[in-house]
Amino acid sequence: MRSRTPDRLCAEAVELARTAAEEAALPGMVGEHVEVAADGDRVVTHFFACKDPGYRGWRWAVTVTRASRAKAVTLDETVLLPGPDALLAPEWVPWSERLRPGDMGPGDLLPTEADDLRLEPGWTGEDVPPPNSAVSEEMAELAEAEDADVTAGPPSAQPTTPLRGTIASVAEELGLRRARVLSRYGLHTAADRWDETHGAKTPMAQAAPASCESCGFLARIGGSLGQAFGVCANEFGPADGHVVSLAYGCGGHSEAAVMPKPPRPSEPVIDETLVDPLPLRQAEAESSEDESSADDLGHA
Repeated sequence: MRSRTPDRLCAEAVELARTAAEEAALPGMVGEHVEVAADGDRVVTHFFACKDPGYRGWRWAVTVTRASRAKAVTLDETVLLPGPDALLAPEWVPWSERLRPGDMGPGDLLPTEADDLRLEPGWTGEDVPPPNSAVSEEMAELAEAEDADVTAGPPSAQPTTPLRGTIASVAEELGLRRARVLSRYGLHTAADRWDETHGAKTPMAQAAPASCESCGFLARIGGSLGQAFGVCANEFGPADGHVVSLAYGCGGHSEAAVMPKPPRPSEPVIDETLVDPLPLRQAEAESSEDESSADDLGHA
């Protein structure tokens, strides 16, 4: 079983590790010695604080080692690693989870997945009516259970008039018991307002792939206005909860093309046979730039 006690000679090579860290970092960016950790037999890593403001909480890690029965400590590698309190970039979040209601603009497309839970087929392909249909067996049994009990005999013999059979109840269901209703002028002015805000001439509708008439998120409304308007039920759409014209449209159309998933990048290929020179200090970088500019101008 390997011991995790740091090798004595490797643990004492602090100055060797500091020199390696200073060669890799910019001048003055290597701080105090933080700790030493054993990575294996005669393999030790020294940690130094990083003073670079852009790498708060990071540490320079310099790994040193020595051969068996050898007293000379050699350098293994130098790398900048995050510490326990390091400032790290936030985790990447897919665009579908970052999107919020109201983020869409003219020309933007919001693809709808085929298995979106907010949509369902417009037809079932079966002759059996849906469970919530007025002619289904469940609705018939429910309506029969709610019927009022009527005593046999003429109407005068009834104790009370059945509520469901009165003209007032029918008028209430049809919306005829209101004192006043919208006139034709009121309907036209409302249609003009709605068409101006969410109509076919808006920039959003001009850039839309299709109109609301063919969108699965459109909730139909009754009455004469239902022939030209509906209610948007797409929470990510710009008109969610608003009355929209059937000629209106946006990028959140239910039948918008599903965007393909981004391709997964291939594994990086590292050529370890070639070495690219990289200046580590600002002075070296400026001197190399001055030499290159002098060559371009033809100066000796």
